[in-house]
Amino acid sequence: MPKNNKNIPVNTMSDDFSGGISIDRIHIKKTDFKSAEEYEQSTQSHRDEGYTFHIVEKGSVLIEIDFQKYIITAPAVVYMHPNQVHRILEFKNITVGSLAIKNESLNPDYLKFLEEIAPAKPLLLTKEASSTVAAIFSLCLHFSVQKNNKLHRPLLKDSCNTLVAFLISQFLNQHKPESHLSRFEIVAKGFRQLLEKNYCTIKRPGEYAGLLNISTPYLNECIRNATGFSVSQNIQDRIILEAKRLLHHTDKSVKEIAFELGYVDYPYFTRMFAKATGMSALSFRSKNHD
Repeated sequence: MPKNNKNIPVNTMSDDFSGGISIDRIHIKKTDFKSAEEYEQSTQSHRDEGYTFHIVEKGSVLIEIDFQKYIITAPAVVYMHPNQVHRILEFKNITVGSLAIKNESLNPDYLKFLEEIAPAKPLLLTKEASSTVAAIFSLCLHFSVQKNNKLHRPLLKDSCNTLVAFLISQFLNQHKPESHLSRFEIVAKGFRQLLEKNYCTIKRPGEYAGLLNISTPYLNECIRNATGFSVSQNIQDRIILEAKRLLHHTDKSVKEIAFELGYVDYPYFTRMFAKATGMSALSFRSKNHD
């Protein structure tokens, strides 16, 4: 269990990346770690600062993203939203190209897409796509070390945005084009975006319906059609996910977590968590730290 840890650990960029872009290609094998403690530290759960892409070029890795496990074999790409918590569970010798980029360095149009596609499952790349990704990534890496170039910053920023755009396009290939979405799906998409921003403060379906300028019954009809569940269930599921993250990855008390998620009525929160998960919050924490 985390010790004296009131927040989920965040993998921050060093001062070398003050421009809000971190890019590197790393080769990892277990023998690189000098001790079990060093290995454990490198595989601890964390969030990333910025929107992050991990491009698995060689080898395979078992990762956990928000309590879901994925076996990833090259060539593949993993996209992490800043809210997501993840860790490496196991790996063989791997080569990974990583790009982390903050809001201020992103093309605003791409930022919108990055919010829309999250959470995204790891994506297996085709041979052609993998070749394109490798070429763009190598260009980004090349520009990242040319710090004496007078146009170093725009060259790095623009090349990295090109990589982001291409990777987004690969994830979007899994989804319907915007023009092919039904009215229900368009409403559900808007609801998900609002929910992600407001789940701690807005709990009532009617408030989301108001923000979308539609009636509450119609919102419920759209969300049930798109997800199979009610608006209330979707709101609760998002809150429960964040509660699980905080219970597992921090040592905040259940009362502190309830308050952080917008519940002044602590007993109500504990009852809701138990009903949703089949166990108390403390039991969940204990089970996941065995």
